[in-house]
Amino acid sequence: MKILAIAFLCCLAVTARAQPKQPSKTASSKPFVLGVIEELQSVELAEKRTLNIYLPEGYSPKDTTKYPVVYLLDGSANEDFIHVVGLYQFNNFPWINRVPKSIIVGIANTDRKRDFTYPSTIATEQRRYPTAGKSERFIAFMEKELQPYIEHKYKANQSKTLIGQSLAGLLATEILLTKPTLFNKYIIISPSLWWDDASLLKGQPELLQEGFKARTDIYLGVGKEGLGPSDIPHVMEVDANLLAEKIRSTKSKSVRFYFDYLPTEDHATITHQAIFNALRLLNPLPTK
Repeated sequence: MKILAIAFLCCLAVTARAQPKQPSKTASSKPFVLGVIEELQSVELAEKRTLNIYLPEGYSPKDTTKYPVVYLLDGSANEDFIHVVGLYQFNNFPWINRVPKSIIVGIANTDRKRDFTYPSTIATEQRRYPTAGKSERFIAFMEKELQPYIEHKYKANQSKTLIGQSLAGLLATEILLTKPTLFNKYIIISPSLWWDDASLLKGQPELLQEGFKARTDIYLGVGKEGLGPSDIPHVMEVDANLLAEKIRSTKSKSVRFYFDYLPTEDHATITHQAIFNALRLLNPLPTK
């Protein structure tokens, strides 16, 4: 009987050790909040649009500090919003201090082919993308509704950056070449210039003229991407080089331009590295 009693006590000890430790009654959890989600009813688009907004550390509506605003296309939480916020937050750590603390406005998508493309004259593109070609309305939304809303509600200064990749890069390029003063910094990545047989590369926009006086900083990044998804063959990095040559030809002394070729990245992987590079090039640290 003694042997059985000892064996029983040993089993109890092993069982007690094997049981997971119960959490303390004082332990608590709460959501990790990265930003706020807002909805803006758009007259221009005739729909409600979702905005993901990051406010930098120390932001207070009660003080006089105003912040640059970064407008991020493809700004849904499951697109580019989270990692772009991280890039800005990392680069404004006090021991890095490369970019100023900034408000990030991520514009969530509803129909990016509709919003990010101008009308195409190519019949196959018209059939393949039946909702496409409404970028003029989306640009009007940003100019007449989104920017005034942000500048009224938040403590924004005059610095406005636009970030776009792929079709969003096409839209950013369209704005740069047709309404360049809508933003004063452009981060354009892997733009889908193949759209409408690269018609956006034709013409002589205001940006190229000597009389263009608005200070405009431009970063253009492209990876090793190959052919775009068009029936008329277009190698995306070749089109990006043509855009770079066009911008470099400007007679304006107010335009600062950086072209960045990233041969180890492709269309799927380029965004994060390109934005990191853009922040470095557009915001050079002072020499010590």
